[in-house]
Amino acid sequence: MTIKSTRIFLIVLFIINTISAQDFQGIATYKSHRKVDLKMGDDTINSERQKQIQEQLKKQFQQEYTLKFTQYESVYKRNEKLEAPSPSSSGIRINVTQGADIMYKNVKENRYTNNTEIFGKLFLIKDSLSNRKWKLVNETKNIGEYTCYKATFNDTYETQSISDKGEIEIVKKERVTTAWYTPQIPVSNGPTDYYGLPGLILEINDDELTLVCTKIVLNPKESFKISEPKKGKEVTQKMYDEILDKKSKEMMESFKSRRGDGERVMIRMGG
Repeated sequence: MTIKSTRIFLIVLFIINTISAQDFQGIATYKSHRKVDLKMGDDTINSERQKQIQEQLKKQFQQEYTLKFTQYESVYKRNEKLEAPSPSSSGIRINVTQGADIMYKNVKENRYTNNTEIFGKLFLIKDSLSNRKWKLVNETKNIGEYTCYKATFNDTYETQSISDKGEIEIVKKERVTTAWYTPQIPVSNGPTDYYGLPGLILEINDDELTLVCTKIVLNPKESFKISEPKKGKEVTQKMYDEILDKKSKEMMESFKSRRGDGERVMIRMGG
C-alpha cells in the first residue's frame, strides 16, 4: 500500500471510529445502466435493425435496486415494476427476463446467500464472500451530499460467445472494476456482492454494468429486520455456475439451429 493510500485509509478509519454504529440501519437505492454491444452475424438482420434492438435492450436493462443494510448484514434485490409489452421492431421482438434475485451478505461472517431462479427452478447459493484486493486511489468526487473515495480492482473472467463460424467459444477478458465509496456511511458494504471497503459503495462500474446510488435513508423511522433467504435448492457458487454454463450452452446450440427465423430475441439476465 502506498503512502497516499495509507493516508486515505487512516482518515477513513478515524471517521468510522468517531461514528456510533450501534443499531445502525440504512436503505440505499441504486439505478443500473448496462453497456450493450450486441453483434449478430445473421445477414438478415441489417445494421438499422441491430441499432433498434440495442436501444430496446438498453432501456430494458435500466433497473432499480434496493440495498437494506445494518453494520454487518444486508439484503439487495431488484425493485419490481410493471413492464409494458416490448413492441415489435421490424419483425424482431425483444424479450428480456430478469431474475428477482435476493442477495444476502454477512460481512462479519464473510458469507453470502443468493436466492435466484433459473429456467423456473429456485436455487439457494451459499458460499464465502470473494476477498477482492482493492487498490485505494487518492481521488475523490461527490455523489449527492457524500464525499466518495475511489478504489479499483483488476481481474480476469471468462465468457461464452458464438464465433463467426457458428461455434461456441470461451473468451477470456481482462476487467477493471472501479468503486466509489463514502466513509460518511461506516459500513463495509455495497450493491450485489461488492463489499470490503471502509465505507458504503455508492457507485460501481465493471466496464459493462454501472450501478449508481440515487437515494439514501439512514436510520429510517420504521426499522426493519434483515432476513436471510431460506427457499430453494442449496448449492455452492461453483455448482450453480456449472449448471448455468450447461444451460447457456444448450441455449446457444438452440440459437444456432434457429438463426435467421427473425422473429424474437430472448435474453435472460440475473438480478
